[in-house]
Order: sequence, then structure tokens, then C-alpha cells
Amino acid sequence: MLKFVVRRLLLLIPILLGLSFLVFLWIRALPGGPAEALLGERATPEAIAQIEHDYGLDKPIPVQYWDYLKTTAAGDLGTSVTTRRPVTDELKQRFPATIELALAAMLFSLLGIPLGFVAAKHYGGPIDNASLVLSLIGVSIPVFFLAILLKYVFAVKLGWLPTTGRVDARIDFDHPTNFYLIDALWTGDMSIFWDVVKHLILPAIALGSIPLAIIARITRAAVLDVQNEDYVRVARAKGLSPREVDINHVLRNALLPITTIIGLQTGLLLSGAVLTETVFAWPGMGTWLVDAIRGRNFPVLQGGILFVSLVFVLVNLLVDLTYGLINPRIRVS
Repeated sequence: MLKFVVRRLLLLIPILLGLSFLVFLWIRALPGGPAEALLGERATPEAIAQIEHDYGLDKPIPVQYWDYLKTTAAGDLGTSVTTRRPVTDELKQRFPATIELALAAMLFSLLGIPLGFVAAKHYGGPIDNASLVLSLIGVSIPVFFLAILLKYVFAVKLGWLPTTGRVDARIDFDHPTNFYLIDALWTGDMSIFWDVVKHLILPAIALGSIPLAIIARITRAAVLDVQNEDYVRVARAKGLSPREVDINHVLRNALLPITTIIGLQTGLLLSGAVLTETVFAWPGMGTWLVDAIRGRNFPVLQGGILFVSLVFVLVNLLVDLTYGLINPRIRVS
């Protein structure tokens, strides 16, 4: 197990190097540059030259890339062109918001496991057909449309939930970790915590709708495949109760493909949900990177994409390690 982890971590080096090179070239292939985006109508040749000199953009591309590698290896992701703040500081502010939203969305999407399991156990019946229809709708409906629909129904019409942000603008409390749920609990005021939860509900449902539908379909297919295996028939022949067979033999073995999908979806959610964050004005990684693209903010794009890629690879490493815990027959070495 240790050798597997070390080998996978060492593979991060060429992966991140290759990704950093591609991102570096892609960003500089974009039309315009940070100087033009920052200065706007005030862009003069002298002002543009000064900004490019300040950020080292007037150097040859190989020199720029080498400087970028040296600073990144030292843990410095650069300074934002627009805010003049270190990219690492902005990451510390933005990424917790994305983590909270992604984990809440994934928690909601895990409802797809029991839904898919129940559908498989009632194969060909009304429950199974209803689950297929709902999962197709969940996969097909655009996220931004669902988000707007949820806002209209539950925020505008019913007034049950807020429409935007992470907390009511009238509430002022310290958030040193930028995990608002943790910081709200730390205050001891449950009204603040409940307000943070209410702001999280609609974005989490909108973001988790597609993963829920995918997980439900994968679970249904996996359970249908596993419950006809020989070891399941043997377990039933031994006189084990249907509950024991379903939990210890059917569901446990069906969890392998489900775990893969959950890992992939979690990595995607942590990379930032642009549409959901935009509709709900959620200050996470998605909106941060979109603003960086619009402003040609090279340091933010380079640092943000590299960080997101690192998170995605680590999540998939965690999924691989989970295989051995779910099914002892599968061991990594």
C-alpha cells in the first residue's frame, strides 16, 4: 500500500509539469493580455510596457516559464494582476467556499445509491421505470436552468430560502477559516449557522442533481449485474436473510463502480462549478477562474488551474485506496 501511494505521488511531478506547460502556453495564446484588460481605454504603449515589465511579461517565453517553475516550486503562485494580492491568499479565501458547496452537493447526490438500489430490486416495475425517467431528466436538464427554477420556486415564490451569497449581508461574524459552517458553529450562535445552511441548500441541490442522476443509474446497473453472480446465489442457498445478502454481497460488490463515479464527480465538483456559482453569486473557485479569464489574470489562471488539477489527482488517489477497503479481494501494491 505504501509503495502504491509513493508511486502515485511521484507521478504527480510529470503530470503537474506537463499541465503547467500546457496551461502556460494556452494562457499566452489568448487574445490580449493582462495589461490591456487592466488598463482598458487608458491603455497606452507606455502603460502597457510598464505593466508587462512589472510582471515579467516582456521576457522571452522560455525565461518566463522557467521563472514560473522556480517560484511555483518555492510555494509562491504569484500575485494577482487585478487585486495585487498573493494568489495563495485568494485560494485560501475561495477554495473553502467551493469545498463546502461541493461536499454538500455530493452529500445530496449520494441519495442516488439507495434510489438506484431500490430501482434494481424492482426491476421492470413502476419504481424502476420512474427512476429511469427521473434520472434521464436529471442528466438532461441544464444546471443553470435548474438553478434559476429552484430560485424562482423556493426563494421568490415561497420565500423559504435565500437567493444568493453564503450568508445574509446583515450578519457580521468572523470567519478565520473561510469555512462558514465551521466558523458559524464556532460563534455558538445557531441562528447564524442556520442562515449559512439555508444559503447552501439551493446551490447544493442544483449542483448535485446531475451527479445524483448518474450515481443512481450506475448503482442500478451495478446491482443488476452483481445480484446474478454465483457468490450471491451461494449466499442465498446457505439460507442467509435477504437483508444480509443485499448488504454484504450485492451492495458491497456493486460499490466498486459506484466509488469510481463518486470520486470522479467529487473531483469535478471541487474544480469549481461555474454555472452554479454564477447563478447563486457563490464566491468559489469557478467564478474566480472565470473572472481571471476575462481579465487575462495570468498568475491566477496558472495557480488556480494547477491547484485544481492537484486536488483532482489526489481525490482519484483516495478513490483507488478506497477499493481495498470496500473489497478485500482488491489490493493495491
